[in-house]
Amino acid sequence: MQHMHMAIASVRNAAEFSIEGSISDPLEDCQTGNVSRLSLPGIYRSRESAAAGYVRECSRMRSRLFLALLHLMLPAVALIPGVSLAQQPTPVIEIVGLGKGTEVLSRPWQFHVGDDVRWSTPDVDDGTGHDGWESLVPDKPWGSQGHYAYTGFGWYRQHLHITPAIGGNSTLQLIVPRVGDACEVYWNGALIGRYGTFPPHPSWPAVHTPSPFNLNGSLDGVLSIRVWQGPLGSSGSGFVGGLQEAPILGDSESISHYIGSWNYGFLTATLFDDALNILYFLVGLDGIIFWLRHRGENLLLWFSIFAIAPTIWTSTYLLRLPVSSQTVEFVLQPLWQLRNVALWFLLIDLLNLRKRPMLLRWAKILAVVSLTSALLDGFLTYVPASALSRQSGMWLDVLFTAIIEPSDLYLLVLVFFGFRQKLDPVRLLIGISASLSQLLAVVIATAQQGQRYTHWTIGPRLASPIFHIGPAYFTLQMIFDLLVFFSVLYAIYCYVRDQQSRKAILEQELASARELQEVLIPEKPPTLPGFSVSSAYHPALDVGGDFFQIIPLDPKAPGSTLVVLGDVSGKGLRAAMAVSLIVGAVRTLAESTSSPAEILAGLSRRLHGRLQGGFTTCLALRLDPGGLCTIASAGHPAPFLNDKEIEIDGALPLGIDPDFKYGEKQIQIVPGDRCALYTDGLLEARSPDGEIFSFERLQELFATAPDAARASEAAVSFGQEDDITVLTLTRTGDV
Repeated sequence: MQHMHMAIASVRNAAEFSIEGSISDPLEDCQTGNVSRLSLPGIYRSRESAAAGYVRECSRMRSRLFLALLHLMLPAVALIPGVSLAQQPTPVIEIVGLGKGTEVLSRPWQFHVGDDVRWSTPDVDDGTGHDGWESLVPDKPWGSQGHYAYTGFGWYRQHLHITPAIGGNSTLQLIVPRVGDACEVYWNGALIGRYGTFPPHPSWPAVHTPSPFNLNGSLDGVLSIRVWQGPLGSSGSGFVGGLQEAPILGDSESISHYIGSWNYGFLTATLFDDALNILYFLVGLDGIIFWLRHRGENLLLWFSIFAIAPTIWTSTYLLRLPVSSQTVEFVLQPLWQLRNVALWFLLIDLLNLRKRPMLLRWAKILAVVSLTSALLDGFLTYVPASALSRQSGMWLDVLFTAIIEPSDLYLLVLVFFGFRQKLDPVRLLIGISASLSQLLAVVIATAQQGQRYTHWTIGPRLASPIFHIGPAYFTLQMIFDLLVFFSVLYAIYCYVRDQQSRKAILEQELASARELQEVLIPEKPPTLPGFSVSSAYHPALDVGGDFFQIIPLDPKAPGSTLVVLGDVSGKGLRAAMAVSLIVGAVRTLAESTSSPAEILAGLSRRLHGRLQGGFTTCLALRLDPGGLCTIASAGHPAPFLNDKEIEIDGALPLGIDPDFKYGEKQIQIVPGDRCALYTDGLLEARSPDGEIFSFERLQELFATAPDAARASEAAVSFGQEDDITVLTLTRTGDV
């Protein structure tokens, strides 16, 4: 859950400013560890700066040394006459002239770990040294003041004596700018407001927005703040808990001015991130729209997920949406991993790795495993403490992290195989920047695991801002991620541009193929003496593999006509190109022979080895002037004579055996007879329910003596799947 905690804490810190009449300097905040940026596009990542971590470590060592010396000196001091080690009285803070401004309650507060509602009442003896009470400053978490990694309840108390300003606003309000995680505020024992809720159902807003609490009644009394710090994850820092910025007291008008200044400071500090978020969202939205229009371009879908996923969790903070921190934590972890997975599949396409099925298979497996682990990791935030102990929850967090982080390194494997190819500069830049970004994220996340025990500082050092431009701070992670985003964006632009160019070329080729096919398969059949001819052709795609030709055989066989109809296996442009070869060969063979069997044998020899593993079925008829019809078939469906199928011996399709001898059959067509030739697209039409057109329907159809148009339309309306061609020859009389 390390990514989640870093992202949540970061923007929350970015939204919290130390205000004493004006917004604190953002650069100073970064130098002191209050604010640091997440180097994903458009989001902060909370990391203690290296300088701040070093200062805290030195301070902690000095504190330990001081306590050790004090422990050695106490016995000696106790022996000095007149010296008493009794508890110190609780100081009363005098505030004079309140009502025309604000007062920062920055002096030390009395503090006690644990929980007792009686500690909200004024009569509690909270003197330093009495019954566990001590003094803490309010602008540092209790984790850096002797209670390292402490979680649970803690109480802050301060005794106030307020003298209002003459003519000032009598309505006094209090703001608690920064606190972790939830709190309740009491004035003289009365609850005046709360931020979040306590166990057994703890919850608090994802972004701490200052909210005023009214101080009612007496102007003298005790201000008590009850704080609860939630359990720390496996990557959580021990320097957390309690007040992190001094509370502010003032009249309602001044407090309202403070909140307005805070909002303005938040807006200016996040302006750069807002602009990036809008850019990423618009680019991702364009990608989705383009993908919806071209569903086959999955590259656009993965890019859209890669661009939009960070904007979802970032917007939660930047727009200060009213959602709980637990809800954001639950959503953030799967979104983070989904972004990483989207980047994997982007690289698979951009680095031309789809031809490696093993890489693709492992990408799918690791995507399922890591996304499931991320989802379960996020779900831990909703498991109640009664069902899962704090220690068990932390170890489960470690387990899920141990699955997710190595999975994220799969990106390096993809880049390694991608670099073994010849890549253009843009793809090289994508591979390098993506590798550095992912490797840096994994190193930082891994270094933060168990940092409460290891005290490693490499994570904060790598995550610290390295420069800033105005309010925009840049870390190494942010630079790498921006480089990945814009290089991928440019690569997608080049890819879409190339695809559009290829599409235009292909459309031009298809247009040329359609023009060629129109020449090879005329829309209106030629006149055939003694016969009425109708034809219909419906390609399944722009161009098809069906063909027919009607060729007069003069002077080889005066008055006779050759009719050839066939079907090339497959469909589309390749089948159409084979058709052009076949039609040319038919016309050449018809000049030397009038025998249908010899024409089919000649076609088979010419097509052998030239159909790239395919084949062609064909039917050849010679119609003589007296109605005699000679038929030869090369594996093609037999024609119908009226409502009966003509029985023809089976034979091999063209192009399989160059030495195959085809047989012939003769029938007599008398006036009134109708001979129907068709391709198997008519027989194999399939309904949306999967039902085939079938031979029975075909026989019933031809029994109605339809022309070619009506017969083909019946199959098209039933459900066309392949090219459909129908040719009918009706004997009208002798020539």
